[in-house]
Amino acid sequence: MTQPGQTASTGHPSPGSGGDYDPESIAIRSAATVLILADRPDLQVLMLKRNARSIFVGDMWVFPGGAVDPEDGTPEADAVVDGLTDIDASKCLGIDQGGVAFWVAALRETFEEAGILLARTPGDAELVDLSHSDTETRFSTYRDGVNAGEVDFVSMIREQGLVLDGSGVHYVSRWVTPLGPPRRYDTRFFVTAMPEGQQPLHDDDEAVHHEWIRPVEALALNDSDEMLMMTPTISMLDRLSRYRNAAEAISAAEDNDENHDETVRIRYGIEGPGRIAWPEDPDYEQADPRVESGMVRWPDRRPS
Repeated sequence: MTQPGQTASTGHPSPGSGGDYDPESIAIRSAATVLILADRPDLQVLMLKRNARSIFVGDMWVFPGGAVDPEDGTPEADAVVDGLTDIDASKCLGIDQGGVAFWVAALRETFEEAGILLARTPGDAELVDLSHSDTETRFSTYRDGVNAGEVDFVSMIREQGLVLDGSGVHYVSRWVTPLGPPRRYDTRFFVTAMPEGQQPLHDDDEAVHHEWIRPVEALALNDSDEMLMMTPTISMLDRLSRYRNAAEAISAAEDNDENHDETVRIRYGIEGPGRIAWPEDPDYEQADPRVESGMVRWPDRRPS
């Protein structure tokens, strides 16, 4: 439980208890988010700025993602995921069943918020090319319908003869947001490469801006309060900054398993990347593991 005077992952004092709601009563929802990487020409990651009016983490910089919806975990959704079964997805996440729903949610939210479609024609190695004007127009219309709740994402994938990319999207982290916010999430983080023939475009609703950025630059801007971020976002940028290029980062994610799990701890009273205590840090045992829990499953490759 967050203690009075401590700071939650939003960077603001946690209410702990009291106010007009009981923090203990807030249900924890499952969520998924994706780090989309590209060499431009050096390693950069796509980030979105949340609408200031958002109930959760308004005005903050995040990766594309959102809550896992019931429609993400149906047999119809499972059937359109290529290269990943629910058994394997669930084993990867350490749950009994329903793991593939996190992949579906991650790919749906990426399409909704950033306009990136991580899907392919069955049998094709490359993801769908949206650079042709007719294809771009068609899927832009579909995206508007999905965002408006008028088009079902999974039905769209099936009707367009596509399958979702289950094999190229890799699980790398899990964070549970702390007591205090009016919404709480148990979020699984994934990583993938930016597809050729596509360009990101924020939805101008939940996300009001998008930017490709170097991990170290994003961390510095957070430290100077120019890009506000939650602790989970900072932790992933910190780990990503240790890789030289997108291929190296994704290769490490492909090879990971539960033996690479690192429990992240929090130093309170400190902002920016210094909040994160990794297991190799000398004061790791003194950092607080109780309030905000995080796990990173992304093998560490520190720069020499």
